[in-house]
Amino acid sequence: MNPTLIVAYLVLFATVGFLFIFGALLMGWFLRGRVPTPEKREIYECGEPPVGTGFIQFDLRFYVVALLFLVLDVEVAFFFPWATVFGKATQVADPRLPVVTAASGKSGRVELSAPVAARFEEMGVTEPRPPQPAAGVEWNTGVIRRSARRLALMAAMDIAVFFGVVLVGFAYLWYRGDLDW
Repeated sequence: MNPTLIVAYLVLFATVGFLFIFGALLMGWFLRGRVPTPEKREIYECGEPPVGTGFIQFDLRFYVVALLFLVLDVEVAFFFPWATVFGKATQVADPRLPVVTAASGKSGRVELSAPVAARFEEMGVTEPRPPQPAAGVEWNTGVIRRSARRLALMAAMDIAVFFGVVLVGFAYLWYRGDLDW
């Protein structure tokens, strides 16, 4: 896709989004009531009449729990790309999946099989091809499978380190007593 076309779509998307937000705010400004009464100025919380003052000391432990939730929530967002790469690498390393096939003709060259080429494209490889097209099916299959196993191992070590850092942070919060009620 043309990069200029992508930018044009992004500008169009941002403009339409801005117009929707601006239109909703403008419509709310025109349709709102403008006569303040004591009943309208009264505090309203979940349909219950207010009891006591609204100015109370809020326990800071709730903020710590909320921040911990956000950290763990963002961690889950980082798991998705990792899981994608790990899954595609283990699929390519699977011995049941044909990795390379002999090219048509008598050149002796090989090309990637359609499933493996699709996995590489899904991982972001723009032009997937065998490492040495003239080296033969067995050699290319071995190199690609070893590389895929190495990628899967590195991805597993990467997520182990990432998860370890998160667990150390969690243990630190627990040790400090921030999670005690």
